[in-house]
Amino acid sequence: MADMRAIVVEGGKGAAEALRLETQPCPEPGPGEIRIAVKAAGVNRPDLLQRLGLYPPPPGAPSTLGLEVAGVVERGAGRWREGDAVCALLGGGGYAERAVCDARHALPLPPGFDFVQAASLPETVFTVFANLFESGGLKAGETALIHGATSGIGVTAIQLAKAAGARVIATGRGADKARAALALGADLAIDASAEDFVDAVRRAGGADVVLDMVGGDYFARNLEVLRPCGRLSCIAALAGGTVQLPIGLMMQKRLVITGSTLRPRTADEKARLAGEVERVVWPWLAQGQIKPVIDRTFPLAEAAQAHARLEDGAHVGKVVLTIA
Repeated sequence: MADMRAIVVEGGKGAAEALRLETQPCPEPGPGEIRIAVKAAGVNRPDLLQRLGLYPPPPGAPSTLGLEVAGVVERGAGRWREGDAVCALLGGGGYAERAVCDARHALPLPPGFDFVQAASLPETVFTVFANLFESGGLKAGETALIHGATSGIGVTAIQLAKAAGARVIATGRGADKARAALALGADLAIDASAEDFVDAVRRAGGADVVLDMVGGDYFARNLEVLRPCGRLSCIAALAGGTVQLPIGLMMQKRLVITGSTLRPRTADEKARLAGEVERVVWPWLAQGQIKPVIDRTFPLAEAAQAHARLEDGAHVGKVVLTIA
């Protein structure tokens, strides 16, 4: 099996229309790695940034797009044998018929899940778990404020927080997105295009943890709604990465400000995180406490349309590529 089909960015970077399907050599797994015959691949905002030349892959990672897949193990290693159904976190290369990853970064498909559902999990679940629970320290009985409620991260964060016994306040732009957040389990949903979320969250008693992907002027406003000893976890900066920090407010409330990215973490750290996700989150999936929300699926050859769908912002949940 010498060749496979994969998506590349024509010219190295560009608009969604620059995505092209071409034939490439199949990747060969190294020691401790598995090769997966990919059945579905999740589409994420970091893919859009990489396509634009703004998020280069870390050293040693494939130069092609795709951070999460689901499929069948073709070459085994570690706990995995040929024919096992898995989903996996990748450093890149998921938009293809074959992908290689560290065996420790793959997890079994949750019971009853198909490949499309499973492909929507790794990037978002790992990100939310690391930032909401590990860095953010969210506990049962606390209140989490989740921005971007209907994004892939948002729908995952709402459900994980509720499964952990937290109260959830979610924001989205538009009444439809607010309603969707309530349907996902949020206790309060705020249409941020019609109402100041600071006033609304204050009326609701404030938040213990904020998961923010907006940045910009949301940064200082997030600090305003945090309760004493609250935690702000930043995972993206869609509205701008340069912010002003009101140090006095941070000191008075004894706030913790943190943030992280997932892709540059070491292989060992990702393996540790995978183990924690399997221990904590996989039982919630098996019990039906968390259900993947799939907005649209597109064939691999229509990756450009999948990126356009994510860019227009109308999606609710994950966009996934399917591979026959």
